[in-house]
Amino acid sequence: MDKNKKPVSAAKKQAEPIKSAPAGKIGEFAFGKENYRLMLLGLFFIAVGFLLMIGGGSDDPKVFNYELFSFRRITLSPILILAGYVIEIFAIMKKPKD
Repeated sequence: MDKNKKPVSAAKKQAEPIKSAPAGKIGEFAFGKENYRLMLLGLFFIAVGFLLMIGGGSDDPKVFNYELFSFRRITLSPILILAGYVIEIFAIMKKPKD
C-alpha cells in the first residue's frame, strides 16, 4: 500500500445522487408527427418502386422477353426506390418542432 495515499472517508465513498430527466421529457416520442408522415411517404415510394420492378419474365425459358428491359423496370423503379431511401434518411434526421 502506498504511504502517500490517504484513506477515503465513508462520506466521500457515497455516490452522488442520480439526476432524473426533466419532467417535460418523460413519455415523449423521439419523432414528431411530420417525421412519421415522411417515413410513411418514404416507405410508400420504396414499396411502389419494388412493385414496379415485378414481372417481365417469360413462361417459356426458350423465348426471351424484351419487356424485362423496359423503362419502368430499369429506370423508373430504381429512381423511386432511391428517392424513398432519401426521404427516409431526411425523416430520421429532421428535428421535430417543439
